[in-house]
Amino acid sequence: MGIDLRKDYAYSLIVPTSMGVRLTPVGGQPMHSSDTLFMQATSAESNVASISSYLGLPVKVLTTFVKGSPIARFIKDNLASRHMDCEGREVEQGGPWGYRHQFNLADSGCGSRGPRVHNDRAGEVGRTLNVNDFDLERIFGREGAQIVHLSGLIAALSPETGTFCLEIARAAKKHGTRISFDLNHRASFWKGREQELREIFHEIAGVADILIGNEEDFQLCLGVEGPEAGGKEIAAKIDGFKAMIGRARQAYPNADVFANTLREVVSANCHRWGALMAEGDDWHVVEPREITVLDRIGGGDGFVGGMLYAILKGWEPEKWVQFGWASGALATTFLTDYAQPADEEQIWSIWEGNARVRR
Repeated sequence: MGIDLRKDYAYSLIVPTSMGVRLTPVGGQPMHSSDTLFMQATSAESNVASISSYLGLPVKVLTTFVKGSPIARFIKDNLASRHMDCEGREVEQGGPWGYRHQFNLADSGCGSRGPRVHNDRAGEVGRTLNVNDFDLERIFGREGAQIVHLSGLIAALSPETGTFCLEIARAAKKHGTRISFDLNHRASFWKGREQELREIFHEIAGVADILIGNEEDFQLCLGVEGPEAGGKEIAAKIDGFKAMIGRARQAYPNADVFANTLREVVSANCHRWGALMAEGDDWHVVEPREITVLDRIGGGDGFVGGMLYAILKGWEPEKWVQFGWASGALATTFLTDYAQPADEEQIWSIWEGNARVRR
């Protein structure tokens, strides 16, 4: 993959996102039964960027904040603690019924009781993300970035954010920044907007260098035929996923890398976790392996973050999917929905199946 690692970039990775907070009951309890909650700053895209930022690469978050909000301050402090730069407009709240940062209410599940996530996004300030609030010529032309990671969650958040993501993709393409696009389909975001969003996603996918989905994203976002959901074990569907990615490669020939996570849920705390990746004409497959899960939310983001980190480091392609798989598995062991790796060795130990104590 043609990333010029010799060029002087200010940032390895840039992620546009809408930040919010996640509230999770302690002790794995359901939300409706709890009176004590753990609060963290969250977004799928900053989850992705956390692998690179914790492992020492320069990362920047493009977002927007509610002016004077204590939640905005909490988020800014959290991003700084994750070693991330951030840039974004301060939007006036507009009174008690105005803008705010979104709330994610998350029951992690336990054993046979599956997780339940309730998104409370009314008045979400991230829906106002506007390309006119950012100097894209400075960000991509003068400062520069190796990869910009775009998410279908942000592209589908509002008509304004769809245009925002399109313009970022165009600016990145102009200045030689590689584009990663995680399709991240959400049915509630697409309801009544299918034609509009299909056109936006098609254009971004057409210029993307890296296209990522889960079991259904390629079908639902891009109309690429793939295996049916449910039914037989996920490992038995790998040939079907390969065929699906083959069709995606024909439809989007600009992309060098296609990746797809594979997850089979045994219980809330036991998953079979796998992945496949096509790089050029080569396939790299991680057959589903059993992992122990503390909190499943963020595992897919961890996979993407680990894969992008491996690409940025210039490793051979076989290691991209391996490091991504292990980073996703690592994320499911944290109470936060993002992984906080101590070092590369911690992630490689997960890939090797080595959970022995290190003294």
